[in-house]
Amino acid sequence: MADDVSAVATSETCTEVLSRIGDAVITDREFLEQVLTAALARGHVLLEDVPGTGKTLTALAFARALGLEFSRIQFTPDLLPSDITGSHVFNEHTGAFEFTRGPVFANVVLADEINRAPPKTQAALLEAMDEGQVTVDGTTRDLPDPFLVIATQNPVEQEGTFELPEAQRDRFTIKTAIGYPDRAGELELIERRSERETKLPTVEPVLDAAGVRTLQRVPERVSMSEPVRGYLVDLARATRADDRVEIGISPRGIQRYFEAARARAAIAGREYVAPDDIKRIAEPIMQHRLVLTTDAQIEGVDGSTVVRSVLDRVEVPAVDP
Repeated sequence: MADDVSAVATSETCTEVLSRIGDAVITDREFLEQVLTAALARGHVLLEDVPGTGKTLTALAFARALGLEFSRIQFTPDLLPSDITGSHVFNEHTGAFEFTRGPVFANVVLADEINRAPPKTQAALLEAMDEGQVTVDGTTRDLPDPFLVIATQNPVEQEGTFELPEAQRDRFTIKTAIGYPDRAGELELIERRSERETKLPTVEPVLDAAGVRTLQRVPERVSMSEPVRGYLVDLARATRADDRVEIGISPRGIQRYFEAARARAAIAGREYVAPDDIKRIAEPIMQHRLVLTTDAQIEGVDGSTVVRSVLDRVEVPAVDP
């Protein structure tokens, strides 16, 4: 893919990627666009769902469609940080310790059931997600570029789960869910399985690592007018003023919102961000960054409820393309 990619070419490429993934995963396009938005924005994705809805297959399909190296880390209560980052192993032939890379050294890393591991192990991903590097025994090593973490977590009410700390949730650009397919979708799932001999469908790559890096540069050329920037900031600030919220969106969250909005516009084939881009990604961007008051939690209020309320309250600017 050429470095100077037009908006139309970007949209066509993204459509092809989504189409290939959609052939493998039974889900709606909006969910797939949210994951791709995070990838273009150089962010990470948190998927919360019950087991068996296709989270692992989704991550694998994305890696294959983008032509990227994939690895999977199964988080368990006894998982150690070194199991993620790697460690030094003694080589009897050379008489020296050599670094053995952990599974985090891949382009797309599936952190499966991340909230089943204790906080210390969860934190091993923080440097990797923020800096694209890991430090082991005082030595810092760069991770592959591009680098995308797709973490899955079970609902916190399930047995054997740990609540992700606020600082770690804030590292994920988007939090979303696959959900159960409808009846027609589950019938199609069976039909697809009956037409092949393997359990996993084949996904042909649309890009390679260099192509993904080129695609990730496209949102940097997407403009956002002052009224739209003001709308984005006002939405985020409104979460801090909500009585049900103890801690609202952080300045880092606003930056991730800005980056994701430009990526969303790029997927749509536009060189500017429209207010609708801001609205469509508001919930997956902000819901997991809110810390609610105890009273709100007792009343069953969640982050999504607050975000929808904020969208209703904040005036949408009238903007000409």
